[in-house]
Amino acid sequence: MTTGLDVFDKTVQETNLWLKEVMVRLGSDDRQLAYRALRATLHALRDRVGPQQAVHFAAQLPMLLRGLYYEGWRLSGSATKERHLESFLDHVAEEFPGIGGEAERMVRAVLEAVRNRVDPGEVAKLLEHLPKELRALWPEPARGA
Repeated sequence: MTTGLDVFDKTVQETNLWLKEVMVRLGSDDRQLAYRALRATLHALRDRVGPQQAVHFAAQLPMLLRGLYYEGWRLSGSATKERHLESFLDHVAEEFPGIGGEAERMVRAVLEAVRNRVDPGEVAKLLEHLPKELRALWPEPARGA
C-alpha cells in the first residue's frame, strides 16, 4: 500500500527499516515491542540532552520518527538531570510501562540503530551532552566518534 505521495512513502519505508533493525537487535519479530522501545528511548534521550541539542538530533530522523520523537515534548522544559544509568533507565521505563528489567537491553538495541542510521558527527555531538555513565550505553564505535 502506498500513499501516493513520495515523501510519505519514503518516511514510512525508512521508519520500517529502523523498526526492523531494532527488532533484529532485540531478537524479536514484535513490531509493537520495537516501536515502544524506540519511542521510550528517543523520548528519554530527547528529555536528557536539552532543547537545542534535541532539535539538532531530530533533524537527523526520518519525518515519521521525528513526529514520534516530538510527541508530548514541551520546548519550554529544561533537560532532565539524570547522571546515572539507573535514573535514565527509570525514565525509559516510565515511557514504556511493563518493560521491567529489560530497559537496558532495549535502550542498547535502539542506540545501536541510532548509531547505524544517524550521521556520526551528530551522534558525537549528542554524546557530548551526556554524562559518562550514560555514554556507556552507546555501542563502542559511537563512543569513540
